[in-house]
Amino acid sequence: MPDDRVRLGIGGGFEEDSNISFSTGDTVRYALVDCNNFYVSCERVFRPELNGRPVVVLSNNDGCVISRSSEAKALGIAMGAPYFQIRKELEKAGVAVFSSNYALYGDMSARVMSVLGAYTPEIDVYSIDEAFLELPDGADAAEVREAVWQHTGIPVSIGVGPTRTLAKIANRRAKGGPAGGSYELPTGSQLDAILAETPIEGVWGIGRRWTRLLRKERIANALALRDQPDAWVRKHLSVVGLRTAHELRGRPCIRMEDQPARQRSKMCTRSFKRPVSEIGELQEAVALFASRAAEKLRRERLAASMMQVYITTKRHGAGPSYTNSTTVTLPAPTDYTPTFVQQAHAALARIYKPGYPYRKAGICLFGLTAGGALQQDLFAPRCTRNDTALMQAMDALNQRYGRGTLFLAAEGIEKPWDMRQDFLSPHYTTRWDDLMAVR
Repeated sequence: MPDDRVRLGIGGGFEEDSNISFSTGDTVRYALVDCNNFYVSCERVFRPELNGRPVVVLSNNDGCVISRSSEAKALGIAMGAPYFQIRKELEKAGVAVFSSNYALYGDMSARVMSVLGAYTPEIDVYSIDEAFLELPDGADAAEVREAVWQHTGIPVSIGVGPTRTLAKIANRRAKGGPAGGSYELPTGSQLDAILAETPIEGVWGIGRRWTRLLRKERIANALALRDQPDAWVRKHLSVVGLRTAHELRGRPCIRMEDQPARQRSKMCTRSFKRPVSEIGELQEAVALFASRAAEKLRRERLAASMMQVYITTKRHGAGPSYTNSTTVTLPAPTDYTPTFVQQAHAALARIYKPGYPYRKAGICLFGLTAGGALQQDLFAPRCTRNDTALMQAMDALNQRYGRGTLFLAAEGIEKPWDMRQDFLSPHYTTRWDDLMAVR
């Protein structure tokens, strides 16, 4: 592993046709880069004394475990374990506990992807901690891994293969054993042995339903699926499964996605730190959620024409319960935050009932369209028009100086209802006040 010097600072599908394979010209090497225990690794970048110590990160409202260090896994701490049930066990074992710090994790993810982009323009970000690359000739996976570590402090595992499906299998081997964090699949009989060791449920794209079907047909591993006749695979698994079989044979059939499929909705929902009964606090909450959902729209240059608002009490246990939602058709498709807030407040007033201890609320925007293709209404009220310059300025300030630098007063100031984050780390890379000082 390279030394611990890290440079840090502020800023920072399948084709639905009958054609199974496509020509890629020269031989392509696909790499799957996966950040190891990503949320934990982000916390350790700024707290090196946590290296070698068991660490867990909790979900929203400090609910359950969503990320574990290798040391925590060795203690038998299960993914998804409720914190209140294992709190004493964690304290006894000296486990460091953190609340989710998504601003930090999102920024660190962007830094990792930026380093990867320096090696190839063909990068497909698969999730916050995973990306597929098309490695050019001469690029070495170990070199890429070392560069990510040097520039971000995040350890990654890299699996390399002639297809994305095989790169997934290689990545699993890179995570353990003597591979040193990077592994390129061999060819011939050695590859056959690896595929024979890969259970069918471990093949990318094979879900539970197909796993049950294949095991019923005594197809228990990747090698057996690879060697099935095309006609049989297509009959039982459709053209999607046939592409997976071809990928296992080393024929690229899943394109690097130049543009991810457009999502059908944008949602922001959150449980409260404590029960909320007053409509004023609920108005602050739905205003904040509407603002967050609008930010997501603008990042992808989308606009929404409909909005759903919902509120709910706790779902289990004694006491009064109440859940309701309402859907609003907006005057025109928009990405303008004040419009969403105004409409959310009106919707909340229709479903709110006093006297109930509300524990959760949410906003969902749907009816999404491309923001650049909107038909504007000359006679629409001022509040329904998009003030693009104002939203761009707001987003730019929040991106540069940290989320919450500029916000609507309707979102509230103190937010006593906001979610529980008793173990939240500083926003080291996105907030000036939290920037580490070197003495």
